[in-house]
Amino acid sequence: MADTTLRASAARHAGGVYWRSLVAQIRAITEYPADFWVMASAGVMWNVLQFAFLTVLFAAVPDVAGWRYHEMLMLSGLLTVAAGSTALLCDGVWSTGTYVLKGEIDYRITRPAPVVVQVATSHIGMQGFGEVGFGLVMVAYGWIGAGMGLAAVPVGVLGLACAIVIECALITALCAVNFWLKGNNSIFAFVLLDLQHNAMTMPLALFPAAVKIVTMFVVPVAFVNFVPVAVLTGHLTSWWLVGPPLTAAASVLLAAGLYRLGLRSYDSSGH
Repeated sequence: MADTTLRASAARHAGGVYWRSLVAQIRAITEYPADFWVMASAGVMWNVLQFAFLTVLFAAVPDVAGWRYHEMLMLSGLLTVAAGSTALLCDGVWSTGTYVLKGEIDYRITRPAPVVVQVATSHIGMQGFGEVGFGLVMVAYGWIGAGMGLAAVPVGVLGLACAIVIECALITALCAVNFWLKGNNSIFAFVLLDLQHNAMTMPLALFPAAVKIVTMFVVPVAFVNFVPVAVLTGHLTSWWLVGPPLTAAASVLLAAGLYRLGLRSYDSSGH
């Protein structure tokens, strides 16, 4: 009982540190409105191009592997929201390799808060504001155009929440690999993003079985956007809904475990 109470108290403390640090970063960003709006606008630009690409594509074809225009907008929009959320909620993890090389993990270890929380909130990607905003517009427009009703909102909210958790956790886990690789750049995390942008903005039916297996069960990025949207639009049966929450829980455990192992192997700079 005492152990459970201590864990709950530690979790509340970590959560409090996380949100206070995040709010402090947001306040710092809004001190420079011009920078904020430039970066937020930059986050919108790529997604405007993706929106335009889908619009032009579906002006020429009625569907892609059975997926129609508004369904594809939901697919792309949900991925955009998830990607933008990582920039807002845990962008600092991309600096893990730099912190390891420079020995900047040292003082974070001595502070009374989880190291991963301190690192994650050390930076906010301002482009995330634009990405999340435009992604939600794409999802909403696709939702309405696809004829989705209010009854599907709980499933949509569940899918959105799981998408954000999975994306943040997978990025954190792959950035934690830099505890061992000793490099500034998080190569595996970049590979993950490349995989998503190349494979997960289109229906999985277009790809070979190997790609489906990898994105479903090896690096489960399909549960970020493809599975929840496919369930909502009837391309997959409702029992697939168990997948996103399970994947979210597994991804969080993986990220926490890898970061913990990385900290155990950390030997400061110069070693």
